[in-house]
Amino acid sequence: MSDIEKDEAREERIHMDIIVDANGGDEQALGWYYYLEEKLQFPFRARCIAEREISSLRVGDKVEVVGMASEDECNSEMFVKIKLRNRSLAVPLAQLEGVKVGEETSEAIADWHYWVGRGYQF
Repeated sequence: MSDIEKDEAREERIHMDIIVDANGGDEQALGWYYYLEEKLQFPFRARCIAEREISSLRVGDKVEVVGMASEDECNSEMFVKIKLRNRSLAVPLAQLEGVKVGEETSEAIADWHYWVGRGYQF
């Protein structure tokens, strides 16, 4: 079980606004993808808060998030594109926290962190 306490308001938003009418994991992934694409205000600055074997980012690294990765890359978790050494690279959104971002972006990132932190999957 998750260490993250259940947040009824966030649960309702996720179920009523993000994955509403989703039949199965593929549709849940698409719901999340389009929710994040709409709510995240690109570009924005972010800081790495967790290391992952699939990513070159280290805790504390600051990056510029420039968009969502392709839908194909987001069928098991949400990835965003960052600028890194003059190229675009997809990294897990769960690795990042926004730095001085707007309310919508902050809430959307927090929603995804909550989903992952509660152990939910597509």
